Amino acid sequence: MLEKIDQQLFLFLNSLHSPAWDKVMVLVSAKLTWVPLYLFILVLLAIKYRRSFLIIIPLIILTITAADQLSVHAFKEVFMRLRPCHEPSLEGLVHTVNDKCGGMYGFVSSHAANSFAAAVLSIGLLRKKWFTVLMISWAVLVSYSRVYLGVHYPGDIIAGAVLGALLGYLFYTLYFYFDEKLVYNSNFFRNSRNNSRNSSRNNSGNSTNSTNSNSNNNTNITNSNKRNKDADN
Repeated sequence: MLEKIDQQLFLFLNSLHSPAWDKVMVLVSAKLTWVPLYLFILVLLAIKYRRSFLIIIPLIILTITAADQLSVHAFKEVFMRLRPCHEPSLEGLVHTVNDKCGGMYGFVSSHAANSFAAAVLSIGLLRKKWFTVLMISWAVLVSYSRVYLGVHYPGDIIAGAVLGALLGYLFYTLYFYFDEKLVYNSNFFRNSRNNSRNSSRNNSGNSTNSTNSNSNNNTNITNSNKRNKDADN
């Protein structure tokens, strides 16, 4: 039942096409198209987090890698649901561009998983309303382009988006957990170094005071002996 609804919704959305939009959606779906956006996000994160940015870079890589690999090995290769452009029962009904269809299986959409993972992670890290709107709009647009191009059902997109959002949130929470641990440890060691320095300074000060006290005592003894000699004379 759900599969039939998914197919019917796909056919409706996929039928809304034109030569002009074909070119647009090919660009939207291409990963290199969004390199300026990726760089913009990295700049914003670098400005906000500075030193912690060195932790965020591998975090982003891990998040996208997890979304991409899980969408393939834990879903596509397990459920083996044919892409609409490979589905024999839909032959002649699916609109594709440049006869490109991709791999055999389409559940879940890796584009949707990767886009929503990056969106949720960066939204959590930056926490700005305008940025939230931007990233959600971007992820939805990229995901929709896959339906337009005939390579994914709406169900593939929704499941991929959920997977990506969950992974994005998971890695976001892991970042703050480990970041707090690192900050705690750095403060602990910093305080230990400061205590050691203060202790050294105090010991040095006590040593100086002791030296001065001994010097004063020797001076007093010398003066006393000198007065006794003068009295004898």
